[in-house]
Amino acid sequence: MSAEYAGRIRLEIDETTRVATITLDRPAKLNAVTPAMAADLVAAVQRCNDDHGVRAVVLTGAGERAFSVGSDVTALDGYATPWDFRNRTDYCDALRRLLKPSIAAVNGYALGGGLETALSCDIRLAADTAWLGAPEVKLGWIGGGGMSAFLSRAAGPSNAALMLMTGDPITADQALRWQLVSEVTPAADLRPRAHELAAAIAQRAPIAVETAKINLRAAASMSEDQALEYERDLQTICFATEDAQEGRRAFAEKRAPSFERR
Repeated sequence: MSAEYAGRIRLEIDETTRVATITLDRPAKLNAVTPAMAADLVAAVQRCNDDHGVRAVVLTGAGERAFSVGSDVTALDGYATPWDFRNRTDYCDALRRLLKPSIAAVNGYALGGGLETALSCDIRLAADTAWLGAPEVKLGWIGGGGMSAFLSRAAGPSNAALMLMTGDPITADQALRWQLVSEVTPAADLRPRAHELAAAIAQRAPIAVETAKINLRAAASMSEDQALEYERDLQTICFATEDAQEGRRAFAEKRAPSFERR
């Protein structure tokens, strides 16, 4: 099943693997995000959240040149006031509201808001042709979609400062060394690998996977003691589900479990 959104967002759902693919589909403009695309991305994320048949999401960019170069700079003057700009629909916020596990398949340039978009996903894979950067400082501003917080958390404060203060991009191999991405693959293998990984995750107990996602996000802002207590509470919730009972039965019967998200 697929859906086209007017703002150049494409959503495809594979009912066999239970993997949804969201594609930023404006390749002639390096998948730069317009306000209309941002609104449609919100709608696509909501659709994935509402569809219990979707168990994992892959996010990528159309074409071979770019994942996304972030917001379309030519559209930024369309905001009547700085306050309107501050309260715009933000595509990174939308992705962080995604309940399902998400994988960014970074297939080319991931710059500015494009890098923030990738950082908003749970797992990042990159093509060996990818470049990642935060060039906003070269234009007179800084990122506002979580760049500083998520970049420093992923790459470390010094590496984040280097990227944020120079605005210069780094290669996929450098991103791998800095742990900004989990894997680097040949460009032709990127999307198949992302879907292979998403399909594997989709076979796991969905409540447990979604709870793991919640736990990871929460632990980043908690003390160690709070994080341990919160994890134990979430474990108890998962343990009480029908899927957990099915997992134990399947283990005892030496068969593959059949999880129903209950």
